[in-house]
Amino acid sequence: MSTASDLTDQNPSSAPVTVSATPPKRGLPGWLRGVIWAVVAIGVLATASYLTGVNTLTSTNTAQTALRLALPILFCALGGLWAERAGVINIGLEGMMILGTWGAAWGSFYGGVWAGLLAAIAFGALGGLLHAIATVTFNVNHIVSGVAINLLGLGVTKFLASLIFTPISGNPKQSPPVPKFDTYSATFLSDWLGDLEKQQRVGISDAAGIIRGLITEVSPLAMIALLLVPLSYLVLWRTRFGLRLRSCGENPVAAESLGVNVYAHKYVAVLISGGLAGMGGASLVLLANGADYLENQTSGRGYIGLAAMIFGNWRPGGLLGGAALFGYADGLQLSGGGTAVLALLYGAVILLGVIVIVQLVRRRWFAAGAGVVGAAVLYWIYWANDDLPSDLIPYTAHFVTLIVLAVASQRLRAPKADGARYRRGEGD
Repeated sequence: MSTASDLTDQNPSSAPVTVSATPPKRGLPGWLRGVIWAVVAIGVLATASYLTGVNTLTSTNTAQTALRLALPILFCALGGLWAERAGVINIGLEGMMILGTWGAAWGSFYGGVWAGLLAAIAFGALGGLLHAIATVTFNVNHIVSGVAINLLGLGVTKFLASLIFTPISGNPKQSPPVPKFDTYSATFLSDWLGDLEKQQRVGISDAAGIIRGLITEVSPLAMIALLLVPLSYLVLWRTRFGLRLRSCGENPVAAESLGVNVYAHKYVAVLISGGLAGMGGASLVLLANGADYLENQTSGRGYIGLAAMIFGNWRPGGLLGGAALFGYADGLQLSGGGTAVLALLYGAVILLGVIVIVQLVRRRWFAAGAGVVGAAVLYWIYWANDDLPSDLIPYTAHFVTLIVLAVASQRLRAPKADGARYRRGEGD
């Protein structure tokens, strides 16, 4: 009788093969990568501030202004995340945000700030509902529907402002003064950080100025926005509902075959998206020291929020970084003007130098060469100008948007069914 060992000896090719499986290397957690990037950013800004002598780069005032200007972008980016993870492109964030500005002013004038916030959410969600009806139920092209929502939002708010605000303020393009959110500060910590900032110690004072700006005179709306980032991650990536919603954006036909109500999840996602965009509109009206309702006061921030979401690769943590970047660029030009923006270009040269070194270590020659060319161009702009033209300074955030999207385009991965038309029962 042949044994198993005999058969193995007779037919070596049938011998069992032992595969030594090396476990894949796990990358750093997302939160730790975010902390590292934050430290790198502060280090670059501190170095640029020291070498250029422009303290505005890391001042408390700049950080406060950046936080205030980043809020509408962050809310819109979160709104885009919810919609596009469900497979619905939401170009209409700008229009939903415009609806939110009017709802915030109307609700706040008649019922206080919290009523204004709820009204902004409701008006933004109404815009989201119209977008969902058009794209999910009637399969209208998502881009066309989004553009229509933007135009509709502008027209509806003009009509409502003329109808409601003109008898009160006499101006159809502006609301009467409305209540604003109170602000709160961590007084003891803020005072200590203020003392550190005044000492002008390289690195330490810069970090103290930035952190102090983020914990001084903070609005409840800012706290809500920052809380919504981890909350969105937990809901979308750590719950059954979130898994089903994301499956609708990746493969709605497969999701349908597993019993997921694709229509319902898309509707919920776009409604939440509109509500978040409405909150972005509220942040323009209800923050302390901010303007009351003005006609078309969003100034394209809905589109910048969409860009921040794309820069963040459709992830909550990434879009937070994008919103912070765009808010900082916008806040810097308000706080320091053209000189501060030029100093920021110098900081970008330093950052590109670090990136070039990293790419050389990884032997990515093309990326390293592109980084060298980019650094050379930015340094030439910095060296050749004492100040930037005043007409260009207000568009700093828009230029940053274009540059960042061009750099980030190499690593983007959108949901596979984002923008795709879906009909129940018609999948392959």
